Amino acid sequence: MAIKIALAGNPNCGKTTMFNALTGANQYVGNWPGVTVEKKEGKLKSAKSGEEIIITDLPGVYSLSPYTLEEVVSRDYLVHEKPQAIINLVDATNIERNLYLTTQILEIGIPVVIALNMADLLAKSGDKIDVKKLSEIFGCEVVETSALKGTGLKEVVEKAIEAAKKNEWKNPVGIFSGSVENAIEKVEEAVGDAVDADQKRWFAIKLLEKDSKVIEQLHLPASAMAAVNTEVTRLEKEMDDDTESIITDERYTYIGSVIDRAVKKSGKKLSTSDKIDKIVTNRILGIPIFAAVMWFVYYICVSTLGTMGTDWANDTFGGGIQEWAGAALAAAGASDFIQSLVVDGILGGLFAVFGFLPQMALLFLMLSILEDCGYMVRIAFVMDRVFRHFGLSGKSFIPLLIASGCGIPGIMASKTIENDNDRRLTIMTATFIPCGAKLPVIALLGGIMVGWTSGDYSDAGNTAFLMYALGIVCVLVAAIMLKKTKPFSGEAAPFVMELPAYHIPSAKTVLMHTWERLWGFIKKAGTILFLACVIMWILSTFGFENGSFGMVEDTENCLMAILGSALAWIFTPLGWGKWQCVAAAISGFSAKEGIVSTMGVLANVSEDLSEETDVVAAAIRDWFPTMAAAFSFLVFNLLNSPCLAAISTMAQQMQSRKWFWFAIIFQNVFAYCVALMFYQFGLLMEGGSFGIGTAAAVVVLLGFLYMLFRPDPYKNQKKASRRSVAA
Repeated sequence: MAIKIALAGNPNCGKTTMFNALTGANQYVGNWPGVTVEKKEGKLKSAKSGEEIIITDLPGVYSLSPYTLEEVVSRDYLVHEKPQAIINLVDATNIERNLYLTTQILEIGIPVVIALNMADLLAKSGDKIDVKKLSEIFGCEVVETSALKGTGLKEVVEKAIEAAKKNEWKNPVGIFSGSVENAIEKVEEAVGDAVDADQKRWFAIKLLEKDSKVIEQLHLPASAMAAVNTEVTRLEKEMDDDTESIITDERYTYIGSVIDRAVKKSGKKLSTSDKIDKIVTNRILGIPIFAAVMWFVYYICVSTLGTMGTDWANDTFGGGIQEWAGAALAAAGASDFIQSLVVDGILGGLFAVFGFLPQMALLFLMLSILEDCGYMVRIAFVMDRVFRHFGLSGKSFIPLLIASGCGIPGIMASKTIENDNDRRLTIMTATFIPCGAKLPVIALLGGIMVGWTSGDYSDAGNTAFLMYALGIVCVLVAAIMLKKTKPFSGEAAPFVMELPAYHIPSAKTVLMHTWERLWGFIKKAGTILFLACVIMWILSTFGFENGSFGMVEDTENCLMAILGSALAWIFTPLGWGKWQCVAAAISGFSAKEGIVSTMGVLANVSEDLSEETDVVAAAIRDWFPTMAAAFSFLVFNLLNSPCLAAISTMAQQMQSRKWFWFAIIFQNVFAYCVALMFYQFGLLMEGGSFGIGTAAAVVVLLGFLYMLFRPDPYKNQKKASRRSVAA
């Protein structure tokens, strides 16, 4: 039977890197039963005995107090699932903060091995940790590791296997003072046989902390609860504080003594990471540096290396496959219907998107590098200062960073936000940030706008970075407006996050993250997008012509033209009332990449040029009367509801039909209003006349300004809440 080992530790302690290094491709990723927190399990074999090991990578947490969903999941797994051993990863460069979780894990009643991770970075800093002394203090094995370099990993796993086989748990001593220890012992007696003997201490401490979940779970008799309450009252009276604070303070006091006995500081004033942080997290320089970094990322992905890859994919790969498929079907005697469906509908639509795959791969690669080296964590810290002015915290910015790769994990990342109002607001706005699937749309429309006067439609210029900046601005605007309404009012959640030392990214980890994101896109292209291409081809190929239904020669008579024309009046004030534009926007609700594939199908360029982005862009240009209309189309599809997969994720995370539909309506109305203002005011700047559409845009602008600058009617309530927390 396989030995189950859990990996537990703080966020950014190297847990995921160690998990990937140990398990490689033998991983299973899903969700914990009943919740949307990601569950990762992997398999490996013992180098000594050959036994099969199942390693579970628990969500990164700072403690086992049930305040966030991650903490609930991690705690429930350790306490109720009872793995045979726990590998507790501790960031050696930030040991004092990490040991708080360690003191809680040691009390659970499961054998523990401490992995003192990032030992290589500790050595560079000049600090020293007495591993032997640390092992003596905690009564468990301590192994120095570097998950990034792969050192100490086999040793820590073998130590965990040995601990699991021995199945010996040592009660950690010295953590609490005599008064608290006496209270714990009395509560253990009151618990009796309600829990296993080796878990009594953990449950006793939680009862002293007045943990409501534990109290509900144990169903202790009234006499036992009376004994618990007696100890709580006695301890609070004796130490003049609530029991939760007493236990927290004593843990930190104990950790301080451990640091004094086992850690020797070098005396260096600033590490290399600290010196870098003085610049990149600077109040003045932090945001401009972040803007420059993201401009560089999109410049590389869209305008230089990414474009070279896209040109090759379009000119050589996609075009070649379409030509080969057409010749093969003709040689096999396939009908014109089948040839058109496969070559123009399926392959033409798919390769209109797949042509942008090199750009997306490069974007995912660069974002993974920024995440793995430790820079993205700093940006969340920097943006916390900005977001807090708009009623949000840095926790809300983390989903936005993740959403730049894909909106689905961005939406799921909002679960770390404790405040329900902020979490809902973040879910609603996370997809304002352009994801990888929107990159083809940005590249195509950007090429149209850049080439509006020059006639060169091959370069999107800085459109991608502009859309990223616009997405963040729209998030802040929406936050200001909604935070001044009763359903979303309230103080921003506190933001606490470790800033790990900078390090050279692990090639394996970066490539795995890049491939996971890219494979997710490819799977969607092979399912949702494939189906969308077939449906769009059918709707654009069949219709009513010459009094009968069938394949049409003039696309103006197709079914999609009928549907698009029926809805065109809605989007005429936005500048793109042609049915082709409406059809493309509708297809974007199934998959944002579908916008480009639909445009490729409807562009009516010759087969051998259907994968030439600049040729397709030149044909599409005539669909937009002005540059402002093209920009309006891009803005609307940037801000409106995301793809079906992301919409279903929103529904899961909202866990409320009312809030889900509110989010969908808000996203589309907000996108419509912003696109309306951009088009109508842009039209005036291009020499247009003032009309009904312009008047509507002025009304919308005044409404936005009122919502942005009106006094917050719930400001006094927030202050009162803040005072009550302080009290």
